[in-house]
Amino acid sequence: MKLLSIPLLLILISNFDASSLIKLNNRPIIGILSQELTTKRLLQYPDKTSYIAASYIKYVEGAGGRAVPIFIGKNEEYYENILKNINGVLLPGGAVYFTNRNGYAEAGAIIYKKIIEMNKNGIYMPIWGTCLGFELLAYMSANNIEIRTACTSQAQSIPLNFTRTYNNSKLFGNIPKNIRYTLETKNATANFHKWCITESTMEKFKLNKIWKVLSKNIDQNGLEFISIIEHKKYPFYGVQFHPEKNIYEFVRNRNINHDPDVILASQYFANFFINESRKNFNSFSSELEEQNYLIYNYRPEYTAKNNSAFEQIYFFDEEIIDNSN
Repeated sequence: MKLLSIPLLLILISNFDASSLIKLNNRPIIGILSQELTTKRLLQYPDKTSYIAASYIKYVEGAGGRAVPIFIGKNEEYYENILKNINGVLLPGGAVYFTNRNGYAEAGAIIYKKIIEMNKNGIYMPIWGTCLGFELLAYMSANNIEIRTACTSQAQSIPLNFTRTYNNSKLFGNIPKNIRYTLETKNATANFHKWCITESTMEKFKLNKIWKVLSKNIDQNGLEFISIIEHKKYPFYGVQFHPEKNIYEFVRNRNINHDPDVILASQYFANFFINESRKNFNSFSSELEEQNYLIYNYRPEYTAKNNSAFEQIYFFDEEIIDNSN
């Protein structure tokens, strides 16, 4: 038997891709939580009960996933069933109160608890929270205590201020240099929020034992707020800004950066989340059941022409179940 020379052996080792040995689910399906309509939208769509901005659907699809809407106002059995069939959950941004009955926060709390149980039982199930979803992750991990601070970050596009240990994380451990440079130096993150979570609040409620703080920013009044968190134990990630807006929202006068390098940086977050979801192997019991749940069964409305902040929105008229009794 002929032995390989040392140089040839080193070349073969350097070209070996260890990730090829890891089994992945290349048909990931993401559940995206809907939310109740604002008063303004209810006046326009009085027969609808919830909505999802289409940019979140595209955010998932653009990274190689498919989307399933998760409706608010359902019973625990509904959420337990849907989580068994999907590979990750996205909690989108929005403008609703956490105290609303049968709404976004109530559904999110059920989902959060059940996904923690799944991960404890060895089922790798990621959650991604954007803006309001980021705030909801922190709120739920603080046992539903209001920990947010009023702030002003409206139509504010800014670079990230990474913490010193940001690269000691799953989210940024392998970030390409060009993406990191864009996020650090360009106005790459689109912020649209009136609530912030501060580092002092995280410490006060001992949330720093649960979450790693990966970046911070300054709002329009000089308040420092946390902009990215990563759970220390589970595959849960939260960003206070909106990476989906850079790619898919083009309503004018919103100060959203659409530069090519910023698009690439925003896509990094979507790709990361979908790659995390590929580590989950839940599936529907049949192809027909899967087809019946997918977002393709619904049609988005072109809402930008009606002075909406979103180009398109999916509206739903699913029945709300009163779980108060």
